[in-house]
Amino acid sequence: MISNYKPKLTLYETQNAIGFIKQDFQHELSRRLHLIRATAPLFVDPATGLNDDLSGIERPVCFDIPGIPEIGGAQVVHSLAKWKRQALGQYGFQVDTGLYTDMNAIRRDETPDALHSIYVDQWDWEKVITQQMRTEQLLRQTVQDIVDAICSTHTALKTIYPQISVTLSRAVSFISTQELEDLYPELTAKERENAYVQEHPTTFITKIGGRLKSSSRHDSRAPDYDDWNLNGDLMFWDPILECAVEISSMGIRVDSERMREQCHELGCEDRLCLPFHQDVLSGRLPLSMGGGIGQSRLCMLMLGKAHIGEVQVSLWPKEMIDACRAQNIILL
Repeated sequence: MISNYKPKLTLYETQNAIGFIKQDFQHELSRRLHLIRATAPLFVDPATGLNDDLSGIERPVCFDIPGIPEIGGAQVVHSLAKWKRQALGQYGFQVDTGLYTDMNAIRRDETPDALHSIYVDQWDWEKVITQQMRTEQLLRQTVQDIVDAICSTHTALKTIYPQISVTLSRAVSFISTQELEDLYPELTAKERENAYVQEHPTTFITKIGGRLKSSSRHDSRAPDYDDWNLNGDLMFWDPILECAVEISSMGIRVDSERMREQCHELGCEDRLCLPFHQDVLSGRLPLSMGGGIGQSRLCMLMLGKAHIGEVQVSLWPKEMIDACRAQNIILL
């Protein structure tokens, strides 16, 4: 738990600042990536295959719908990774244009702590690309565009609230999961991230999902949306929590070949029969890239907060609430 913590903003100022961040960042992101805002679902029919399976073990929140008995119930989305790609095709987006949306989810199996909540809020974005654009160069340029958008919003925020002491770097260090393992073979994946990001405060870790030379995986990734060779996590060093904080997970999406290969590697070829997967395999959906940017985490980082519950309303264990209050951390 943080000691000697003193929030830079009052609760009222915090709410006003959150509103500014969300409004300004959306403008910066959409301008740099050529996106328009779209309306998105809170829940989907599980038979469509549109829900994100995350690492494959998280249980979605399910509920029945008496008024629509033929679909047998619905699932609250874990993310919109697959829905967005379908929407690009349905709405007729052209190459190098796309959408962004507010994604709200409930992740019931998340263990609440300073960075994790059972309530998730993200800006989910997706844009159309071509086969020739499926390169690491495009991925890197897009990461830099997102970092520039974040830093521009943060600079504007600090003109309103100069008491905010957090600084963010526009200079992005790119490193692959294998390079991290080679650099810190004795550390766990999370320890590697912390060790590297402390020295490189804005870092993009690439190639997440596949097996490393050690036969382990840096982290789990669903096999049917990101191409594990062309994806990654954007991380910033948080000086308040003194750890690396993942702000965005993103990547170039699978084409038909990579979808087959990755599903085969995880032994889940059965999902290839689902409607979404059939649309990818048949080429009915456009090639795309996209990701999610955590709204609460970004606000928390920019405002120098010690707990995600200071910028979002959720449920927390009583023991955590009491411990936070004792350290002057007021959870909303």
